[in-house]
Amino acid sequence: MIMELNPVRGGDRRRLVGWGLVAAVSVVALSVALASAGDPDRTTADRSPPGPPGTLPGRVRAGHLLDGDWHSWFGTARGVLLITLAALPLAALVVWLLARHRRAAGTSRPWRRSLAEVGIVYGTVPWVWLTMLPGGRPGAVPGRVSLVPLRDLLTILASGPVTATVQIVGNLLVFGALGFFGPLRFAALASLPRVVALAAGCSSAIEVAQYALRLDRVTSVDDVLLNAAGAGLAALASRRWWLDAATMSSGPRVAPRHHDPHGGHCRVGPLPPAGT
Repeated sequence: MIMELNPVRGGDRRRLVGWGLVAAVSVVALSVALASAGDPDRTTADRSPPGPPGTLPGRVRAGHLLDGDWHSWFGTARGVLLITLAALPLAALVVWLLARHRRAAGTSRPWRRSLAEVGIVYGTVPWVWLTMLPGGRPGAVPGRVSLVPLRDLLTILASGPVTATVQIVGNLLVFGALGFFGPLRFAALASLPRVVALAAGCSSAIEVAQYALRLDRVTSVDDVLLNAAGAGLAALASRRWWLDAATMSSGPRVAPRHHDPHGGHCRVGPLPPAGT
């Protein structure tokens, strides 16, 4: 007999979906704030004076978006924001289709798996996209590196409460979806140190790419610290769900059926703990 090891109660499903909606709304809200605050840069140190005529700024007027300019849609913070908003119904539809398919196939936890997969992609791609947008003079200025911890963070805090809030919270959310949904989907990530290490590695790769591509951005260790911290905080927010799943998956071992030489079958009770 096949037993469901990890059932999802209706209340847990509703709470999990609710947290997913909160995460999506947070992504959209911070994207709006980021697009309204100014340049889509990750730290104040990234800000550079406007380039010569012909360079492409980080912000764009709404009229340019209506004109159908390719760069206005894919190369500006406001364009990324609108694409993210437009993709929200599609993301919800994909979650529903995946969950329906998995439920029909008898897969365990269909809603949790589907929501986690789509949540990781939807909640991470827009932020990574924003971090890779070039500054005012891409290719015209050498790469800049800031390896002194907390120096750029102190500069951000001194730039005013609005800018500081947008920059710090934005950095915390870059890998927030990965930290929240990753342990729910992948058992290997059901560990806070692993989530933080993965986020730090991904953030370091972004910083290296910004430097190598000469995007007129600052490669800052503070970005890595904030990105990793955000993933860790998000993992703590979903901890009760991925700990429950890990506990249920590691339940008591049950021996398989054995053939009875006198006829019929018998089932041996739970195996003793390993090493006894």
